[in-house]
Amino acid sequence: MIEFIAKNYKNFNARATRDATRAYMDHIDAGGKMFWTLAGAMSSAQLGISLAPAIRRGLIHGLSVTGANLEESLFRLVAHHEYKDFPDYRYLSKQDDAEILAKNMRRVTDTSIPEDEAFRRVEAILLPLWQAAAQSQTKRFWHEYFYELILALPKSSFEGDPASCWLLAAAEMNLPMVVPGYEDSTFGNIFASYVKQKNLPASIAASGIEYMVWFYDCYQKMSREPQGIGFFQIGGGIAGDFPICVVPSLKHDLGLEGVKPWSYFCQISDSTTSYGSYSGATPNEKITWDKLRPETPMYVIESDATIVAPIILAALLEYKDNPSAKNLLS
Repeated sequence: MIEFIAKNYKNFNARATRDATRAYMDHIDAGGKMFWTLAGAMSSAQLGISLAPAIRRGLIHGLSVTGANLEESLFRLVAHHEYKDFPDYRYLSKQDDAEILAKNMRRVTDTSIPEDEAFRRVEAILLPLWQAAAQSQTKRFWHEYFYELILALPKSSFEGDPASCWLLAAAEMNLPMVVPGYEDSTFGNIFASYVKQKNLPASIAASGIEYMVWFYDCYQKMSREPQGIGFFQIGGGIAGDFPICVVPSLKHDLGLEGVKPWSYFCQISDSTTSYGSYSGATPNEKITWDKLRPETPMYVIESDATIVAPIILAALLEYKDNPSAKNLLS
């Protein structure tokens, strides 16, 4: 893959992909760490096929993910055979989608999540964890419930390839994670329904504010090495904006000295630059918020992350086996 990128990726978004990949390798070579963010429906798009091996090989050191990406990685593991694809989704009528609903399928662009085999199957396993936390008056972060669940699942329950499940890889590595805005997810809604019916207390799930308080210390620990920690962002929204804000908050809200800025930045997004858009904001705007510095390596790849991210990850895994291959990208 490295040779392919070097030969073919010369200009425009291709050049940005090549340069960002080489800078990622330089960052790792210098002892730096890399923090990834996942917006959109990357798990439903099976990004785990390339993401999980990168986590296991030590190329990714922390994650910020939406609640949807968190749970959908699990769905792909336990209900993979029941997913149905709709390659002609652009030509579906409203009635076609109504028929998909009647079959208890929830369409995500050209694929669908099976409600009974995914949502309800996982709910039956997750609910006892919530109930046990309520009984012991324990509060946990949202991802910690999913870490415990996926590590306890018997292999006989796997329908998808565990090697392609990024949530399983992250749980095995106990990777630092934040899940901002997890209320905006299927299981966030399910949890809220139990709280509404007074079957569970909301207090067993730590809040987004508590995630940030925890992340203050986590960021400072991860950035201790001289090269610090970089930021690799897929999409935009809260998955990206929440963690990147930790640097100015440490400096300006807590008044701490010596806080290291993010030491690398790359965003893959198909959101074009636009007025007032966080997803489409250029990286240099983040300098004004004290999230990045003028000298920070910055890259924007305006393309489809489901195409670009696997290419970058494949190159990084190749580099891991043969570090000198990165010189082809000079």
